Amino acid sequence: MAPTDAVQVIEINGEPATGTTLRVPALSAYGHFTAMQVRGGRVRGLELHLARLDSATRELFGAGLAGERVRELLRHALRDVSDASARVYAHWPEGDEEARVMITVRPPATKSGRPHGLMSVPFAREVPHIKHLGGFGQTYHLLRAERAGFDEALLTAPGGLVTEGAVTNIAFWDGTHVVWPQAPSLLGITMALLEPRLPSVRRPVTLADLPSYASAFLTNSQGIAPVDRIDDVRFTVDAELMGRVAAAYEAVEWDVV
Repeated sequence: MAPTDAVQVIEINGEPATGTTLRVPALSAYGHFTAMQVRGGRVRGLELHLARLDSATRELFGAGLAGERVRELLRHALRDVSDASARVYAHWPEGDEEARVMITVRPPATKSGRPHGLMSVPFAREVPHIKHLGGFGQTYHLLRAERAGFDEALLTAPGGLVTEGAVTNIAFWDGTHVVWPQAPSLLGITMALLEPRLPSVRRPVTLADLPSYASAFLTNSQGIAPVDRIDDVRFTVDAELMGRVAAAYEAVEWDVV
């Protein structure tokens, strides 16, 4: 693990994690999380993160997770740290009266703006609309892609239907619209923030369709990056497009934790 990935804080329900309290997150993959970048004690799309946590907790465990409780726990874990990468995990062990919330705090991270290459793989996440734990498959394919000289894996469903990246959302530019693949996938927070701020459409995209698109870009909690190739298909890194996307992203207000 690189130094920039070093965990600085792990708290569970507002208390420092111990060997005992870490047993649940260590041994159970039934849970979910959200990842965010904190700058100056603020987060882009904080309400979307809180809504994601609440809806996933309701679906997985039958009861919600109050946003104000998450904010309080997040503030406690951050303390006087103003810039960070933070994750909020939710489990609900049998016998607990409410969801168990784990917060991790790492140094801040920003996605490299250099062009990214993607390797397509025949894999789709299960229950893809939830940012759930236990992502063995996507990690396996991501590492395979990196060993093959790519930066990210592009997950595809039967028929070569493009769904999402292993750790990103992907969008394509057809010269008029930003095309977000219409397929089972996670609605990433950065995607959710950008989609209404750009001339966006959703439609199915297959591997066979890739040559018809001029450009493409990735989004995740760390930011945005252009795509210059998927397998053997090359894309133009469109400076004007990326400037437009970056401007839309920078215009998003930061919410106080």
